Amino acid sequence: MNRILMTAFCLALPLAAQADEKISIALDWTLNTNHVGLVAARDLGYYAEAGLDVDILPYTDSASTALLAAGATDFAYMTALGFLNARASGADLVALWATMQHETGRLVYNSENEGITRPADLSGKIYAGFGSAWEAALIGTMIKADGGSPEFDTVTLGTGAYEALASGAVDFTLEVATWEGVNSEILGRKQSHFDYSDYGVPDQQNGYIGTRPELLAEQPEMVTAFMKATQRGYAWAADHPQEAAALMIAAGDFPNAALVEGSMKAIVDGNYLRDGDTPVGAIDRARLERMVGFLAENGVLKGADGAPVADLGDLSTWYNQDWMTE
Repeated sequence: MNRILMTAFCLALPLAAQADEKISIALDWTLNTNHVGLVAARDLGYYAEAGLDVDILPYTDSASTALLAAGATDFAYMTALGFLNARASGADLVALWATMQHETGRLVYNSENEGITRPADLSGKIYAGFGSAWEAALIGTMIKADGGSPEFDTVTLGTGAYEALASGAVDFTLEVATWEGVNSEILGRKQSHFDYSDYGVPDQQNGYIGTRPELLAEQPEMVTAFMKATQRGYAWAADHPQEAAALMIAAGDFPNAALVEGSMKAIVDGNYLRDGDTPVGAIDRARLERMVGFLAENGVLKGADGAPVADLGDLSTWYNQDWMTE
């Protein structure tokens, strides 16, 4: 074959023969079952089939929203509060996806604590917290909605809150039902809980995946390919929780396999990934607006100057799910 024919032959090779496009996504926390669809899409080859080489970046002390805004990553997995705070402060980010279709957080206390039977009883009690303004607004709202006075003592303990509650050193804390809640059951702790949405707090979606608007504008096909493969990964996990748990255990450093297995079961049984006919990952604008309104009214969302932001205007630019219909 002469040089001209060889050149023409090489140019005619299909795109599939080219190297996969390298992209990255930063996590909001250490690897856990919230991220199961990302791991599934990577390890089952869904990203590779889409022509993507996806690097799931390990969690660092830098918030995933900050890494995304700075251009250090192409996508970010973000907590709802992290994303909404970033947008309120002026970060130019856009959400493409919401993992959990309902709030997984809840207020938890020891069942044997006879002084707590309803949220109003939390007045004057000791709360083990995590240091965010959201917590005071959340708990205060729940107490007031139940007719109590939103006055309680707070000790900031971070993840040490769960051991403090178990020992009786504090009266209540907040937990994620699909992780800490499962762990408490495994450990045999007798605990009860109140759901936020039963006491004046809007139900919210959580686990946003987002990018920067310029990347969405410049590489819409890549964004669509990544999101569709991600959606495929989460849909598979929802249909195969046991297999998904095994995939997570193989991918991460989990000292307790039973926790991962129990978490996946709780996620699927609780209809967190799927809500009826709602597509996996769909963002509910009404719930987004209600939560933004709640946070703004309670002074939780801050602008770039650190002052509370009361009016955030049109939220339609905060999210984009055009990829779902492409």
